[in-house]
Amino acid sequence: MSVGDAVEFSRTISAADIIAFAELSGDHDPLHVDADYARTTTFGRCIAHGAHVMGLVSTASSMMSRRAVERGCTGTPVSAGYDRIRFTLPVFAGDALTTLYNVEEVGEDRTRSRFQVLNQDGKLCVAGTHILRWI
Repeated sequence: MSVGDAVEFSRTISAADIIAFAELSGDHDPLHVDADYARTTTFGRCIAHGAHVMGLVSTASSMMSRRAVERGCTGTPVSAGYDRIRFTLPVFAGDALTTLYNVEEVGEDRTRSRFQVLNQDGKLCVAGTHILRWI
């Protein structure tokens, strides 16, 4: 891996995806799954779980690590964590999200990458950094 390496991953979030994530995670907060309740909130409708959106970042990280292995990196890439995550806008059913994942620092056994998740209007929904270890 080299500084400046980048990948993009895009996916549209559906209402069914939000419900499926609630089932998978066990997080049935009404803001995510109850349209009547969500209409009474600032958001006006159900929003996707933050962890659901972070799953798109995980996909981008996997894409980057697979590319690195194909190019000859040795070891097993594992996530060492996410830092300074900021949820700046809600994600709604129907939003087309693009995750931008950019390598900013390469060390002997780890990389640090910056990520951004943008909606279909190019507005930032989530940002942070990711540490990937090679063991």
